[in-house]
Amino acid sequence: MSRLEDKLGSGRIALTAELPVVDGGGVPEVERRLEPLREWVDAVNVTDNTAAHAHASPLAVAIATLQCGVEPVMQLVCRDRNRLALESEIVGAAMHGIENLCCLTGDDVTDGDEPEARAVFDLSGTELVGVARTLSEGRYLSGRPLDPPPKLFIGAVESAGSPPFEERLGRASRKADAGARFLQLQIGFVPSHLEGFMEAAGAAGLCERLAFMPSISILRSVRALRFLDEKVPGVEVPESVLARVENASDPEEECFELACELASHALSVSGVAGLHLISFRRDDAVARLCERLGIAAVAER
Repeated sequence: MSRLEDKLGSGRIALTAELPVVDGGGVPEVERRLEPLREWVDAVNVTDNTAAHAHASPLAVAIATLQCGVEPVMQLVCRDRNRLALESEIVGAAMHGIENLCCLTGDDVTDGDEPEARAVFDLSGTELVGVARTLSEGRYLSGRPLDPPPKLFIGAVESAGSPPFEERLGRASRKADAGARFLQLQIGFVPSHLEGFMEAAGAAGLCERLAFMPSISILRSVRALRFLDEKVPGVEVPESVLARVENASDPEEECFELACELASHALSVSGVAGLHLISFRRDDAVARLCERLGIAAVAER
């Protein structure tokens, strides 16, 4: 059982963080990027060509992360591979002891820097969750036996704060039906959106089926906030938040204070099982945030 599965299954607060993208440099480069995170998080998300930009493969980086003594959450997107390739990636990852899997549909190639690439989208993110569950039950999609079956802790993503709001709970429920056991929620800057989503999830019994982990983004500037607001689907940054950071005497520190407030609020919402931290700063912001919130280092937790 992975540490993340054990932590979430026991009802203890779990933390994951997003590993900055890797373009080379071998295991030492992965080690360097892990350094600000390793003491504080239970597992680290290894992204898969995020925003449709090519980087080192998630399988390779996840293996390197394991070699560095940190548990990975390997992301897989459906944009770049058909079902055969996705199945082989999952089974190959399991051979190396990678259990945590986060399934996403993926951004379209037109969002990236090689828009002439041919998108695949043989499956959706929800369908990929179902593929992973089928593999974990000991068979490929064809029905051919898979022995031994891979040990997997399957997750997905969802937005708690983007329209159409009334469809978000249904999407989360379908992912749970497909086999997801945790959901990392999209970055949100409107606390009431998270409250409403989690209240509805609780009423629908989803909090007993899924561990919800809202994402908290630690930024540096109002420019970064505007980028999220304008360019990242599903993210809304209110004008009041933009003005707060823009008018601050120290915008970088104000971004950190904002992240602390959003994280503290998220942990206070009923049904929230943990946090997914995304720091765009190459400093000790994750450690500072955990200390501010009174969250002990992994070794003490």
